[in-house]
Amino acid sequence: MSFNQLFADEPQPEIARSAVVLGEVHVGAGAILAQGLVVRAHGGAVSIGNYSAILENGVVIGTPAHPVRVGQRTVFGHRATIVGAAVGDLCEIGNGAILMPGSRLGSGCILGEGTLVPAGTVIPAGSVLVGRPPHVIRSATDADRERLAVLRQHQTNLTDYPGTIVPGPMRAGERMGTLYAYRDKTPSIGAGTVLFDSAEITGDVVIGEQTLIGAGVKIIGDSHGPVRIGNDVQILENTVLHLLPDNDLIIHDGAIVGPGAMIHGCRIGAGSVVEPGAIVCDTSVVGAGCVVRAGAVVKQRSQFADGTDIDGFPAVDVGRIPAPPPVPSWALRPDDLPVPAAGGPVQ
Repeated sequence: MSFNQLFADEPQPEIARSAVVLGEVHVGAGAILAQGLVVRAHGGAVSIGNYSAILENGVVIGTPAHPVRVGQRTVFGHRATIVGAAVGDLCEIGNGAILMPGSRLGSGCILGEGTLVPAGTVIPAGSVLVGRPPHVIRSATDADRERLAVLRQHQTNLTDYPGTIVPGPMRAGERMGTLYAYRDKTPSIGAGTVLFDSAEITGDVVIGEQTLIGAGVKIIGDSHGPVRIGNDVQILENTVLHLLPDNDLIIHDGAIVGPGAMIHGCRIGAGSVVEPGAIVCDTSVVGAGCVVRAGAVVKQRSQFADGTDIDGFPAVDVGRIPAPPPVPSWALRPDDLPVPAAGGPVQ
């Protein structure tokens, strides 16, 4: 079969209307990008193979230094976060899994729900993993492979379809997301702050200047306490901010949060970094210059001093951060987006 024939017969990918593509993404034949998914590709650094699927409310981020490469017929569950990882063919990745930059999974791997694969980790083909950090509990069996084949309707063959490039503008601020009033409170947005179009902000929320609110972010100030976000903050893709009644949620200047994080009724100090998929719970306090590691869960009423390295499930003090944390590779840089006019949309 010629290349032209292959291309003519190629099944189209299925991209949900609520999925967001930022940058140029190579999407394979028959691939599925489900509702609420956000894919951010810098320099075309995301490739999703033929018939692979990334399900609802996930996040995929690829950069030239850490591209995302997903093989064929691999499936990611709901709210999976893939940052700069390479994944082989015919893998099954559980709901809420987190893959960090430079990690590599061989073909035929199976990851349990919530599994965290740390940066630079290499997982052999056919491994079955669970945990944070992951433990290889065994090799995949014939029974495992049969079960996955059934889920794929016994369509497990690899194909030569070339796929297609799906372009999406890497810009924010055109429509400045959606702001909702709640009772007598309306969100307030500072000068130079930009929202990606699919961001939603509700109620008693005040955001400072030059802050960035990423695609799919939900900030919900519908309780009796306020949400206050400082200047030069980044709240990245599909992160959720919420709080209980009679509480508050405060994020100080220069903090970077997400993607895929859950921030609930807590305080996060200036210049701190909350890595992908982390959860910070009510009335906890994270000091200035801290790092909350990917997938960590900061339980209610926890308190961490300035400059703490925070990790675990539940999270504990695992060391000191001797200098202000650098901007992570998955964060946005000033050059990534057009510069909006103060208080207005991108021109």
